[in-house]
Amino acid sequence: MDEERFRQLVAEAIDSLPEEFSKRLNNVSVVVEDSPSPQLLQSLKLPAWALLFGLYQGIPQTKRAGYSGVLPDKITIFKNSIQRVSRTEEEIKAQIRATVIHEIGHHFGLSEEDLKK
Repeated sequence: MDEERFRQLVAEAIDSLPEEFSKRLNNVSVVVEDSPSPQLLQSLKLPAWALLFGLYQGIPQTKRAGYSGVLPDKITIFKNSIQRVSRTEEEIKAQIRATVIHEIGHHFGLSEEDLKK
């Protein structure tokens, strides 16, 4: 799948969020990258072969006391990892949506354990 189509699917996943969540997204940007860097995987204590679908970097809304004048939080969606586990465009679309929702959950303050429930 080409970059433009993948980015379109990410935008569609964000646009399809229920309004109660989308209107509460605050100071967060969503970007697409091909793959996580080796340094990023190392900083997350993941092996070089790990498939990382997405990553939230920022200050969750639940921890924003005195929050102003800061750069946007960042949600990164990793194209190559998602494509590696998907055979069809529908599978890619479903994995993108699941990843976007997962990472937005972190933006709202949910932990990995919360998101696994």
